[in-house]
Amino acid sequence: MVRNIILTLLTIISFTQNNTFSQTEVRSDSTTPYFSLDTLYYELDNVVITGTRVKKRIIDIPYPVYRINNTNFVFDRKIGINEVLASVPGVFMQSRYGNHDVRISIRGFGSRSNSGIRGVRILLDGIPESEPDGQTRIEAIDFNSIGKIEIAKGNSSSLYTNAPGGVINFINDIDFSRSFTTNFNQFGSFNLRRNGIKTGIRTKDYGFLATYSYHNYKGYREHNNEYWHILNTVLETTPADHTSLKILGYFVDGLIKIPGALTKEEFAEDPYQADQRMVDRDKKRISTKGRLGIRFNAKFGGDLNNEIEITSYGTIKYFYRPSKLYKIINRYGFGLTARYVNKSEFWNLKNEFSIGGDALLQPARTEYYDNINGLKGDQLKQLLDEKISNTGFYLSDNFEILKDKLYALVTGRFDHVVYDLTEETLPSRNDHRAFDGFTPKFAMNYKLTPYMAIYASYGLSFDSPAKNELDSFDPSKLYNGELEAQESKNFEIGIKGNIISSESGFFSNILFETTYFNIIIENEIVPFEKAGDVFFRNAAKTTRQGIEFGTVTDIFQGLKLNISYTYSNFVYDNYITEVIDEAGDVTVKDFSGNYAPSVPVHNIYAALSYAYTFSSFVTGFVKISYMSVSGLWVDDANSDKTNAYNILNTVLGFDMLFGKFNLMISGGMNNITDLVYVGFTNTNSTTGRFYEAGEPRNYFGSLNLGYTF
Repeated sequence: MVRNIILTLLTIISFTQNNTFSQTEVRSDSTTPYFSLDTLYYELDNVVITGTRVKKRIIDIPYPVYRINNTNFVFDRKIGINEVLASVPGVFMQSRYGNHDVRISIRGFGSRSNSGIRGVRILLDGIPESEPDGQTRIEAIDFNSIGKIEIAKGNSSSLYTNAPGGVINFINDIDFSRSFTTNFNQFGSFNLRRNGIKTGIRTKDYGFLATYSYHNYKGYREHNNEYWHILNTVLETTPADHTSLKILGYFVDGLIKIPGALTKEEFAEDPYQADQRMVDRDKKRISTKGRLGIRFNAKFGGDLNNEIEITSYGTIKYFYRPSKLYKIINRYGFGLTARYVNKSEFWNLKNEFSIGGDALLQPARTEYYDNINGLKGDQLKQLLDEKISNTGFYLSDNFEILKDKLYALVTGRFDHVVYDLTEETLPSRNDHRAFDGFTPKFAMNYKLTPYMAIYASYGLSFDSPAKNELDSFDPSKLYNGELEAQESKNFEIGIKGNIISSESGFFSNILFETTYFNIIIENEIVPFEKAGDVFFRNAAKTTRQGIEFGTVTDIFQGLKLNISYTYSNFVYDNYITEVIDEAGDVTVKDFSGNYAPSVPVHNIYAALSYAYTFSSFVTGFVKISYMSVSGLWVDDANSDKTNAYNILNTVLGFDMLFGKFNLMISGGMNNITDLVYVGFTNTNSTTGRFYEAGEPRNYFGSLNLGYTF
């Protein structure tokens, strides 16, 4: 079977590489409409890719790697990451409430998280948004500020901590050449309001970007409203030749209320109601956090073949979490990352060596009070002091074996993750857990032509438990002493490239990629419930096999077709465990042979878009997109499966120039057929509360006004 799959990979033309338009993503210095209809050929696509931590063309990287420019989503609603990354094969996202709270899963990694993001490393401007334990919340990601997104898909543990699913780097829009200011406004169904301003200043000595957004959304479910203030800034300068210095900061403040999951009977009665317990507790997340980072980069040597980069940053986070109890969390974070890269030649063959490391420290203080209808009680019930640290270093060597043809990449990383917890209230106690892992990876890339390559890799991954996953179901203990790190063996093989036919007016450019992967997971970490609280345990062994397929095709000038398909066959090979029912009774169950929950076997995305230049100052754009998702198992027992769903969306926009002024208007409709479907599954609920409704039919409109100095 594997042999047939490999042969198929070598013949399939497919790739979802979202370089839909060649115009740089910066709008501010344009003298033409936003979109340029010329094609950006694949060989020119030189970008810094997160998956290799070195500067490489996508065609030269032996991984499935994608870049999305903001031109690809400028007219879209873009509230959540699911509205921006939907076209990337292998990436499956579930939006809980039609807002930014989105579960991200790559090859199944991340699907176990019912809150936040796990198994996928999230970066903002190359600085980890993921905390030292691997848990991530993305309130600071503002798509009005983002210039491009880089996705390294598949096992990246040999270069990043807790990244078995991959790495996503959101990069603020600092690459502009002229000063500008833009006011953006958006409105839509369910009282959606988004307003803000984006300003860029460019001189010969420095560049400065500042974006402020205010977001307010009532939501389509009861107890579902939210608001956010988001500020992102980047200041860059060049202290000397071949050096750069960046100061990167953000501040976020906001609130989101949680409606909770429903039983099957409640969902059938009214899919948009809230779990009454969530209403009574006024369950919500109130978040205030900020970050300041400094990055220095320098190239040196006779041929500038050496590069060093050092980034340091600090974070402050205040979280209020009214739920069963009223929890207040104060966290501080300190981080340092460094890397050195050397490019050289041996026997006329290229070699690129790099070494780097990361050190992350996060002290936290957590207070627990009674929750009185969403208000904090007066009596302190528990006080915990916690310290999480993560240190790791990696080595990487990318060397040429056959001139301009065959390349090999060897990487390896060692990580040491430590958890220390002290309870100050009675009974006073403390606990400690530590996890170590070494994750090597070997990959090869063979270029069939200058614009087409086949690649393969094999590597190990290491995913230590997150802090909330270590919570003990035994009240006499602070940490779950039985939970071990999740480890996996990852193999993939694929083909990618660019077929260019400049002489033809039809199908002049086809970007493509297909990947087959096989993952064997030991000690998979899965959630379970006890008395309504979520805990985690290790399953014995899981095999994941899948195929990721996609293509972006220029049918003719301005008309593009984007298709992606993901097949996921994720099965528990050996999984025997104790199960606690709602009454508290314990039984032993055998889940061997069952499918992993919350991941569809089939996931299809297709979009047809057309950009038309009416004049040198007016461009129109229209897109219709389709998403088809097969049903999801809701628990390890495979006791129920949600219905498959098919969603149809459309967007229309115009970009107009009036001298130095730019006016951009757009509008769209999502879920055109007003389908009622399960958009998020609450995995392994003992009480049967698995189901959360996806967003019904909704409308939105945007009006952006910009000025270039």
